[in-house]
Amino acid sequence: MPEKELIKDIKPKSETFRFIQNYILNKYVITIVLFLVWMIFFDKTSFLVIHELNGEIDKYQEQLQYYKSEYEKNDKFYKKLMNNKSEKEKYARENYFMKKPNEEIFILVADSSKVAKK
Repeated sequence: MPEKELIKDIKPKSETFRFIQNYILNKYVITIVLFLVWMIFFDKTSFLVIHELNGEIDKYQEQLQYYKSEYEKNDKFYKKLMNNKSEKEKYARENYFMKKPNEEIFILVADSSKVAKK
């Protein structure tokens, strides 16, 4: 009886060895595995490079959306400024310190040493 059990234990191991020898060590399987490893990690168009480039594309698309929204905002402001004389005057007085004749402008500047301490 113990000999039969011993033979049963040996037989599956030999089948496993045969499976490894026939399928895993097959030159085609090895070639395919090496090809896949090369394509995923080492090639110029590898999965890792493509993933990194897709991340850059997403970043640039976000920037594009930001600049489009800024353009639209500035375009609305420009049209409003060019179509309304009082808006143009207000903008020039606030940003370029322009004044009307016989008018005085006072520019108040905060002391930077006091502002920094707060």
